[in-house]
Amino acid sequence: MAEDASYKTIKVDHHGTHVQVTLWRADVRNAIDAVMVAELHDLCARLEDRPSALIVTGAGTVFASGADLREMRERGRADALRGINSGLFDRLAHLPMPTVAAVNGPAIGGGAELAYACDFRVASSSARFGNPEVSLGIMPAAGACWRLRELVGTTVAREVLLAGRVLDAADALRTGLVSSVVEPDDLISAAEELVERISRGVPLAIQLTKLALAAPAEAHPRFDDVAQAVLFETEEKRWRMTAFLERRA
Repeated sequence: MAEDASYKTIKVDHHGTHVQVTLWRADVRNAIDAVMVAELHDLCARLEDRPSALIVTGAGTVFASGADLREMRERGRADALRGINSGLFDRLAHLPMPTVAAVNGPAIGGGAELAYACDFRVASSSARFGNPEVSLGIMPAAGACWRLRELVGTTVAREVLLAGRVLDAADALRTGLVSSVVEPDDLISAAEELVERISRGVPLAIQLTKLALAAPAEAHPRFDDVAQAVLFETEEKRWRMTAFLERRA
């Protein structure tokens, strides 16, 4: 494991099968400020250049309390149109390899939207998800209005986004928002176990399957056929299938 010490608001550790990023502002409940946004963009650029699975978690007992309200209070129309957080979360969602949010505590507002943008969410028993933006005179504009609906359905999404419902870990598991709930001390191990299972696949096959899952309905089946054509020509496909057939024989 190697640690990248070049950041101020995030902590990045490089492992054999994945990269782990920890939101590193525990003194302000890991609020997402402009510096953190820039540093996460830099990390995304690195992962686009050298694809790797990513685990995202928070320092201390909070995943992320949302956007830094001291900055949000001063933002105006032009800032909203820049899509500061929505652009970051969209980039995160489109990273080549899968991403796992290891939600170690409250994920509120933009913190919840960060978790929604990941491919998987595993939660500790102390995790909570909420989007209180409308109570602050704004809306959840960094993905919650459509990602949460896709994840848990319209009825639950309306309760969270319009009526202030907070989903605890049990609610999140029941609604399909998270894939598993574990005790806090087991959270990172659970995320790493998931990443290890993912890493057994062929990276190019994983990347193309992730793209297929995100493609609009009208892109299928043609996208799938073209992606499969690419994979059929790889040496990895040939030797893996050969090894499987030899084991079975």
